[in-house]
Amino acid sequence: MVRKSLLLSLLLATLAGCNHHLDYSAKLPPGTLALRKIPPEMYPSFAIDPADLARLRPAIDYSLEYMAKPSSTRYYPYGEISHQRAVATLRALQQLVQTAAASAVTAEWIDQQIRDNFDVFQSVGAPEPDGSGYTGKVLFTGYFTPIYVASLTRGGPYQWPLYKRPADLVSDPITGDVHGRRAPDGSLIDHYFTRAEIEGGALAGHELVWLTSRWSAYVVTVQGSGRLRLPDGSMYEVGYAGHNGYNYVHIADEMVKDGVIAQDQVSLSTLTDYFNEHPQDLDKYLPTNPRTVFFAERRGGPYGSLNEPVTPMATIATDKEDQDIYPRAMPAFLDTAMTTSGQSTAAYRGFFMDQDTGGAIRAAGRCDIYMGVGDAAAQLAGRELNEGQLYYIAIKQELIGKYVQQSSLTP
Repeated sequence: MVRKSLLLSLLLATLAGCNHHLDYSAKLPPGTLALRKIPPEMYPSFAIDPADLARLRPAIDYSLEYMAKPSSTRYYPYGEISHQRAVATLRALQQLVQTAAASAVTAEWIDQQIRDNFDVFQSVGAPEPDGSGYTGKVLFTGYFTPIYVASLTRGGPYQWPLYKRPADLVSDPITGDVHGRRAPDGSLIDHYFTRAEIEGGALAGHELVWLTSRWSAYVVTVQGSGRLRLPDGSMYEVGYAGHNGYNYVHIADEMVKDGVIAQDQVSLSTLTDYFNEHPQDLDKYLPTNPRTVFFAERRGGPYGSLNEPVTPMATIATDKEDQDIYPRAMPAFLDTAMTTSGQSTAAYRGFFMDQDTGGAIRAAGRCDIYMGVGDAAAQLAGRELNEGQLYYIAIKQELIGKYVQQSSLTP
C-alpha cells in the first residue's frame, strides 16, 4: 500500500552541529537504491548491550505481520534482497533477540552472530558537495505523535472534521489503489473527490470526529492516524481507512517557492506557527495537496506507513514517497549519537525497524527516529539532530532456508 507518512517529522529549524556543506535532502536518481553491500572489514561494531535488544521484540513482530500481507510482495525484490530473504532475516533476528533474552550472552556474541549470519549494506548517505560520489553520512532526527483535542459532535470550537471512508470509494482490496467513485447509477467515475472538493462539502454527513483547528485536522490526514482527547478526557484513536487516490503534494514546496518560509525552516512547528499567524493562507496552500485520508476508530496505534503500529525507540522512518530507496520492514542499524537531555549527546549504536515514511524524509541522507507520544516524546524529538551512518542487514543467501524453518540461534 503506497501512501504518505502516518507521522510527521519534527525538525529543528537549523542544523547546528552538523555538516552545513552536505545536502542531506538530495534525492537519488530515479531507480537508484540507497544501499551498497559492504565487505566485513567495513562493518561497524554490532557489540551492543543484550538488554537493548528487548525493545525490538514487538517491532519485529509488526514487521513480520506486514510481510505476511500479499501487498508487501510488490516492494520486493529490493536489489538482491527477495521477499523470502526479507522474511528469513526478520525471523533470524527475532530468534537472536529471544536467545539474548533467555541466555547470558555478551555484546561480543551479538557482534559475532551478525557477522556470521548476515550480509551488511550501508546507506550511501548524502552526496559529496563536488558531485564526486557519496559520503555515507546520514542526518538523524526525531519525530513523535502529538495529541489533539476533538469531539464526536460538532459544536463550539469543534468545527473541523475528519471523514469516514465513504461507501462510494472504489479501491483494490489488496493494494488499496483507488479506482474511482461509484456513481448512483452504478457506473464508475475514474477519480474521486479532491481534498478541496471534500472540504467544500462533497462528503457532508460522512464526518467521523471534529477538531478545533483546520490545520490540526490537515496534519492528522497527513499522519494517517491520531490520538484525540475528547471533552470528557477519554482518548479516541483514529486510524487509516483509505485515501482518495491522489499523490501527496507537500504544501511546504509551494510555500518555499512563494518565499513565505525558507527551505531549511520547514518543520511541523514552523508550519504551525506560520498558519497560526496567517490563517487566511490555509485557503491557498492546503488545496495544493489534493490527497486526503479517511479514518475509522482504531485502537492500538499510532500506525506507521506499513499500516502496522510503530514502536518508540524501535521504529525509523525513511523515504518511501517517490520510490522505496530503502527496504521496508527490514532491520536497520544506526551508528550515530543520541541527545538525551539539554545539550547532552552521547554515541549511540542500535537496531531499529524501518516501518514508516517521514513527512520530511525524502532522501538517502535522512532518517527519522520515532520517539513516542505526547509532550515528553516531543522534547526528545526536538533535541535529536545528529550525523551518523545507517546500515541494513539481510540473512546470508545460503541460510535463507534455515531461518524460514524458524531454526534457533544458540550462544
